[in-house]
Amino acid sequence: MSVNLYRFGKTVVTIILKPLFRIQTIGTESFPKDGGVLICANHIDNLDPPVVGLTSPRVIHFMAKEELFHVPILKQILPTINVFPVKRGMSDKGALKKGLKLLKEGEVLGLFPEGTRSKTGELGKGLAGAGFFALRTNAAVVPCAIIGPYKPFQKLRVVYGKPIDFSQYREQKISPEEATEVIMDEIRKLISAHK
Repeated sequence: MSVNLYRFGKTVVTIILKPLFRIQTIGTESFPKDGGVLICANHIDNLDPPVVGLTSPRVIHFMAKEELFHVPILKQILPTINVFPVKRGMSDKGALKKGLKLLKEGEVLGLFPEGTRSKTGELGKGLAGAGFFALRTNAAVVPCAIIGPYKPFQKLRVVYGKPIDFSQYREQKISPEEATEVIMDEIRKLISAHK
Protein backbone atom coordinates (compact mmCIF):
# COMPACT_ATOMS: atom_id res chain seq x y z
CA MET A 1 0.00 0.00 0.00
CA SER A 2 1.26 3.45 -0.87
CA VAL A 3 0.18 5.35 2.25
CA ASN A 4 1.56 8.64 0.94
CA LEU A 5 -0.39 8.40 -2.32
CA TYR A 6 -3.58 7.52 -0.39
CA ARG A 7 -3.09 10.53 1.89
CA PHE A 8 -2.31 12.79 -1.07
CA GLY A 9 -5.46 11.58 -2.83
CA LYS A 10 -7.54 12.09 0.31
CA THR A 11 -6.22 15.64 0.67
CA VAL A 12 -7.00 16.52 -2.96
CA VAL A 13 -10.49 14.98 -2.77
CA THR A 14 -11.20 16.79 0.52
CA ILE A 15 -10.14 20.17 -0.91
CA ILE A 16 -12.44 19.72 -3.93
CA LEU A 17 -15.47 17.81 -2.66
CA LYS A 18 -15.89 19.05 0.92
CA PRO A 19 -16.72 22.67 0.03
CA LEU A 20 -18.50 21.74 -3.23
CA PHE A 21 -21.05 19.50 -1.50
CA ARG A 22 -20.82 21.11 1.97
CA ILE A 23 -20.09 17.65 3.39
CA GLN A 24 -21.14 17.18 7.01
CA THR A 25 -19.78 14.15 8.87
CA ILE A 26 -21.71 12.73 11.82
CA GLY A 27 -20.89 9.89 14.24
CA THR A 28 -17.13 9.43 13.86
CA GLU A 29 -16.69 9.63 17.65
CA SER A 30 -17.93 6.02 17.94
CA PHE A 31 -15.74 4.74 15.09
CA PRO A 32 -13.31 2.06 16.38
CA LYS A 33 -9.77 3.43 16.65
CA ASP A 34 -8.13 0.06 15.96
CA GLY A 35 -8.92 -3.50 14.91
CA GLY A 36 -10.74 -4.74 11.83
CA VAL A 37 -13.70 -2.62 10.72
CA LEU A 38 -16.28 -3.36 8.02
CA ILE A 39 -17.93 -0.15 6.79
CA CYS A 40 -21.22 -0.78 4.97
CA ALA A 41 -22.78 2.20 3.20
CA ASN A 42 -25.69 2.85 0.89
CA HIS A 43 -24.78 3.67 -2.72
CA ILE A 44 -26.36 6.71 -4.41
CA ASP A 45 -23.59 8.15 -6.59
CA ASN A 46 -20.24 7.35 -8.24
CA LEU A 47 -18.65 9.80 -5.78
CA ASP A 48 -19.66 7.69 -2.75
CA PRO A 49 -16.28 5.88 -2.39
CA PRO A 50 -14.15 9.07 -2.26
CA VAL A 51 -16.71 10.74 0.02
CA VAL A 52 -16.65 7.82 2.48
CA GLY A 53 -12.85 7.77 2.14
CA LEU A 54 -12.46 11.43 3.04
CA THR A 55 -14.88 11.28 5.99
CA SER A 56 -13.60 8.04 7.54
CA PRO A 57 -11.22 8.50 10.50
CA ARG A 58 -9.09 5.61 9.20
CA VAL A 59 -7.62 4.43 5.90
CA ILE A 60 -10.12 2.29 3.95
CA HIS A 61 -9.63 -0.57 1.49
CA PHE A 62 -12.46 -0.70 -1.05
CA MET A 63 -13.77 -3.47 -3.27
CA ALA A 64 -14.69 -2.20 -6.75
CA LYS A 65 -16.24 -3.84 -9.78
CA GLU A 66 -13.64 -5.54 -11.94
CA GLU A 67 -14.65 -3.54 -15.03
CA LEU A 68 -13.01 -0.42 -13.55
CA PHE A 69 -9.65 -2.22 -13.68
CA HIS A 70 -9.93 -2.41 -17.49
CA VAL A 71 -10.07 1.39 -17.84
CA PRO A 72 -6.54 2.52 -18.90
CA ILE A 73 -5.81 5.22 -16.30
CA LEU A 74 -7.87 3.72 -13.47
CA LYS A 75 -6.16 0.32 -13.61
CA GLN A 76 -2.88 2.02 -12.66
CA ILE A 77 -4.35 4.32 -9.99
CA LEU A 78 -6.83 2.09 -8.14
CA PRO A 79 -4.35 -0.43 -6.63
CA THR A 80 -2.24 2.45 -5.28
CA ILE A 81 -5.20 3.84 -3.31
CA ASN A 82 -6.24 0.54 -1.70
CA VAL A 83 -8.89 -0.54 -4.21
CA PHE A 84 -9.07 -4.17 -5.31
CA PRO A 85 -11.33 -5.82 -7.91
CA VAL A 86 -14.36 -8.03 -7.38
CA LYS A 87 -16.26 -9.89 -10.10
CA ARG A 88 -19.94 -9.05 -9.99
CA GLY A 89 -22.72 -11.58 -10.39
CA MET A 90 -20.66 -14.53 -9.20
CA SER A 91 -18.84 -15.71 -6.11
CA ASP A 92 -15.36 -14.21 -6.39
CA LYS A 93 -13.31 -16.37 -4.00
CA GLY A 94 -10.15 -14.30 -4.52
CA ALA A 95 -11.89 -11.05 -3.52
CA LEU A 96 -13.56 -12.73 -0.54
CA LYS A 97 -10.20 -14.07 0.67
CA LYS A 98 -8.58 -10.65 0.24
CA GLY A 99 -11.39 -8.98 2.23
CA LEU A 100 -11.18 -11.56 5.04
CA LYS A 101 -7.40 -11.17 5.21
CA LEU A 102 -7.63 -7.37 5.50
CA LEU A 103 -10.23 -7.55 8.29
CA LYS A 104 -8.29 -10.20 10.21
CA GLU A 105 -5.16 -8.03 9.96
CA GLY A 106 -7.03 -5.15 11.62
CA GLU A 107 -7.64 -3.07 8.49
CA VAL A 108 -10.80 -1.22 7.40
CA LEU A 109 -12.82 -2.66 4.52
CA GLY A 110 -15.42 -0.48 2.80
CA LEU A 111 -18.40 -2.07 1.04
CA PHE A 112 -21.58 -0.92 -0.67
CA PRO A 113 -23.81 -3.94 0.06
CA GLU A 114 -26.32 -3.06 -2.67
CA GLY A 115 -23.58 -3.85 -5.20
CA THR A 116 -24.63 -1.04 -7.53
CA ARG A 117 -25.89 2.52 -7.34
CA SER A 118 -29.55 3.07 -6.47
CA LYS A 119 -31.28 4.67 -9.46
CA THR A 120 -34.03 6.12 -7.24
CA GLY A 121 -31.90 7.12 -4.26
CA GLU A 122 -33.90 4.68 -2.12
CA LEU A 123 -32.07 1.94 -0.22
CA GLY A 124 -32.08 -1.30 -2.21
CA LYS A 125 -31.59 -4.92 -1.20
CA GLY A 126 -28.15 -5.83 0.09
CA LEU A 127 -26.10 -8.71 -1.30
CA ALA A 128 -24.82 -11.56 0.88
CA GLY A 129 -21.15 -10.45 0.73
CA ALA A 130 -21.48 -7.92 3.56
CA GLY A 131 -23.08 -10.55 5.81
CA PHE A 132 -20.38 -13.05 4.88
CA PHE A 133 -17.61 -10.71 6.09
CA ALA A 134 -19.57 -9.75 9.22
CA LEU A 135 -20.07 -13.40 10.23
CA ARG A 136 -16.67 -14.79 9.25
CA THR A 137 -14.53 -12.25 11.17
CA ASN A 138 -14.61 -10.47 14.50
CA ALA A 139 -14.45 -7.09 12.75
CA ALA A 140 -16.58 -4.24 14.03
CA VAL A 141 -19.46 -3.67 11.60
CA VAL A 142 -20.12 0.05 11.10
CA PRO A 143 -23.25 1.11 9.17
CA CYS A 144 -22.89 4.32 7.15
CA ALA A 145 -25.60 6.45 5.52
CA ILE A 146 -24.87 8.86 2.67
CA ILE A 147 -27.72 11.34 2.52
CA GLY A 148 -27.78 13.46 -0.65
CA PRO A 149 -28.41 14.96 -3.04
CA TYR A 150 -25.04 15.44 -4.74
CA LYS A 151 -25.77 19.01 -5.82
CA PRO A 152 -23.21 21.80 -5.63
CA PHE A 153 -23.44 23.81 -2.41
CA GLN A 154 -26.31 21.73 -1.00
CA LYS A 155 -25.50 19.90 2.21
CA LEU A 156 -24.45 16.24 1.90
CA ARG A 157 -24.42 14.20 5.11
CA VAL A 158 -22.28 11.16 5.84
CA VAL A 159 -23.51 9.47 9.01
CA TYR A 160 -21.59 6.70 10.78
CA GLY A 161 -23.64 4.57 13.16
CA LYS A 162 -22.39 2.78 16.24
CA PRO A 163 -20.81 -0.61 15.52
CA ILE A 164 -23.39 -3.41 15.32
CA ASP A 165 -22.80 -6.17 17.88
CA PHE A 166 -22.60 -9.27 15.71
CA SER A 167 -21.57 -11.70 18.47
CA GLN A 168 -25.16 -12.92 19.01
CA TYR A 169 -25.72 -13.40 15.28
CA ARG A 170 -22.50 -15.40 14.97
CA GLU A 171 -23.65 -17.64 17.84
CA GLN A 172 -27.08 -18.07 16.23
CA LYS A 173 -25.34 -19.06 12.98
CA ILE A 174 -27.65 -16.91 10.87
CA SER A 175 -27.11 -16.91 7.10
CA PRO A 176 -25.03 -14.27 5.26
CA GLU A 177 -28.27 -13.03 3.66
CA GLU A 178 -29.88 -12.54 7.08
CA ALA A 179 -26.73 -10.85 8.38
CA THR A 180 -26.78 -8.42 5.45
CA GLU A 181 -30.42 -7.60 6.22
CA VAL A 182 -29.42 -6.70 9.81
CA ILE A 183 -26.84 -4.28 8.38
CA MET A 184 -29.27 -2.81 5.84
CA ASP A 185 -31.83 -2.20 8.61
CA GLU A 186 -29.23 -0.17 10.53
CA ILE A 187 -28.39 1.88 7.42
CA ARG A 188 -32.14 2.44 6.90
CA LYS A 189 -32.49 3.72 10.49
CA LEU A 190 -29.59 6.15 9.99
CA ILE A 191 -31.13 7.52 6.78
CA SER A 192 -34.51 7.94 8.48
CA ALA A 193 -33.01 9.66 11.55
CA HIS A 194 -30.88 12.16 9.61
CA LYS A 195 -32.92 13.05 6.51
